[in-house]
Amino acid sequence: MADVSKRFFLRHLRSNPTSWVRHSVRGRAKREGVGLAFWYRPLTAVLSEVPVDDRELPLLFHARTSDFTDVTVQATVTYRVAEPAVAVARLDFSIDPQQGTSRGRPLEQIATLLAELAQQPALDLLTRLPLAEALTEVASVREAVSAALSTEPRLADLGVQVVSARVVAIRPEPELERALQTPTREAVQVEADRATFARRAQAVEQERGIAENELKNKIELARREQQLVEQHGANARRRAELDAAAQLADAQGRAERDRLLSAAEAEKEQALAEARAAGVRALGIAQGEAEAAKLAAYRDLPAEVLRGLALRELAGQLPEIGQLTVTPDVITGLLARFGAGGGDR
Repeated sequence: MADVSKRFFLRHLRSNPTSWVRHSVRGRAKREGVGLAFWYRPLTAVLSEVPVDDRELPLLFHARTSDFTDVTVQATVTYRVAEPAVAVARLDFSIDPQQGTSRGRPLEQIATLLAELAQQPALDLLTRLPLAEALTEVASVREAVSAALSTEPRLADLGVQVVSARVVAIRPEPELERALQTPTREAVQVEADRATFARRAQAVEQERGIAENELKNKIELARREQQLVEQHGANARRRAELDAAAQLADAQGRAERDRLLSAAEAEKEQALAEARAAGVRALGIAQGEAEAAKLAAYRDLPAEVLRGLALRELAGQLPEIGQLTVTPDVITGLLARFGAGGGDR
């Protein structure tokens, strides 16, 4: 809507960039165009404002299929006033020169006309189709509506151009829609159940495989543990055998060493005994020879010399005498004995 301001007895209008404005005085257009701003006298001015931007018209209407089923069609039509000068001549786009408010409802007239023109080809097409097919012929309905609106002469007479037509959905009544969805839902549920059962079967199969793998692992572990025990036993037996062999070898070595040592000691003892025997024999022989020589030497000595030697020998054999007391009796006896001995000689 244009902005109208007051200044004394004049008015100033400033339109929007998407609004086409015509200023007429005495039946003749004084100025017209998009986005105008001008001064005018409200008593003589006739103003018309036409929006030229694209506008969306939502549609919701009912139709009946060939099997007498009611369906709801949801569509949207995009249009614009392509020739505002033509639209001004056919529809009331006038605005109040004092306030700038619209006096008529031309856009509602255009919307009503577009709704009726869009419904007619959709109704004609849907009445020839059964329900199941009509619900899937959204593209056909859209093409029929677009073709009908693009070639409609009444729209050209009003200067209106249809930009596009879209059919959003075709739906039956809620109860019927749920009934139609039931087979699909059941089929989907069956597929879901089948997938669930398949998943469960696969899970069971996987669990069985896991259990078998665990059992195989346990069997393999038991077998390896048996091998380990057997290997430990074999190692222990081998260790015992090696220890016994080592002890036997050690004992044999010690026995052989003891035997060798005993033989060496025996040989040594025998050699020592032989050496001692030889020494004893030699010593005996030497002593015998010495005694023989001594006796031979003593044989030719006089008796007094022999007695002196005997006394010396006796004196060497006697123990140490600290004090010696000689009494006359002892000297007398000794002298008597020496005398007796000398007389016998």
